[in-house]
Amino acid sequence: MAGSSLFALLDDIATLLDDISLMSKVAAKKSASVLSDDLAVNAEQVTGMKADRELPVVWAVFKGSLRNKAILVPCALALNALLPAGVHWLLMIGGAYLCYEGFEAIKDKLTASRDDGTGQPKKTKPKTPEELASYEKRKIAGAVRTDFILSAEIIVITLNIVTDAPMLQQVLTLALIAVVMTVGVYGLVAGIVRLDDAGLILQKSKATGTWGSVVRIVGGWLLSAAPKLMKALSWIGTVAMFLVGGAFITEGIEPVQHFAETLFAGAGAWETVATLGIHCLVGALVGLVAALVVKGFTTLFSKGST
Repeated sequence: MAGSSLFALLDDIATLLDDISLMSKVAAKKSASVLSDDLAVNAEQVTGMKADRELPVVWAVFKGSLRNKAILVPCALALNALLPAGVHWLLMIGGAYLCYEGFEAIKDKLTASRDDGTGQPKKTKPKTPEELASYEKRKIAGAVRTDFILSAEIIVITLNIVTDAPMLQQVLTLALIAVVMTVGVYGLVAGIVRLDDAGLILQKSKATGTWGSVVRIVGGWLLSAAPKLMKALSWIGTVAMFLVGGAFITEGIEPVQHFAETLFAGAGAWETVATLGIHCLVGALVGLVAALVVKGFTTLFSKGST
């Protein structure tokens, strides 16, 4: 009896793991688009740091991302059980925040090099150790806030897939996706920000012959490409904020979602491109409105305090 009970237990565990694996694969596939946006956004968030501080910043944001998911998983399960509609409303609020952050990021990029009338740019990079430390803390805090919204969508996508599964499978699948996605995203971010180091190592390779020449050529190409890639990711990450935030807003408002689905229905490959364009446009408009609202409240409260 004891032996049969043990085998039954092992069979149940194997079935549970198989179900978790299957649901995790489906969730990972459905989260792929969010994962690419997450990668671009977070790579953009850690640009502009000193070379020796890039990996510590990525590590700090990675830990913050794990904390975010440790909060999001139980909260999502509880909210889905008690108030399912609340999940979508919170995602829309988070989407509006992402759009606002994207609008502010573009405004900063476009105004960073403007003259302030004194012959100096409006925005200057921090120089003193205190300024650098403060700048780093702000970048980490901003990256962790942005990660919270992106992580929320990944958790909700996964939750929608496992919603009919037993609670244990829901918890384990959500935990597995949370860890795998976090390690994957920030592992790639760390690789991207240290791409120039890899190029330098390859360029200084002492390998001989044709293979050595190829290695050094690739190293030189990586060295020249790394700054351009980081600059491109800075803009791609900002646009991704509009895409993700706009998708939250669009999918949360049924008439807008229906309009987006029917406008380019049957357009083949262009349907996806058009949908992304609509999401980006909605995100940009929401970001503009959010920025105007924030500016209005800031002006109002500043006048009230004088």
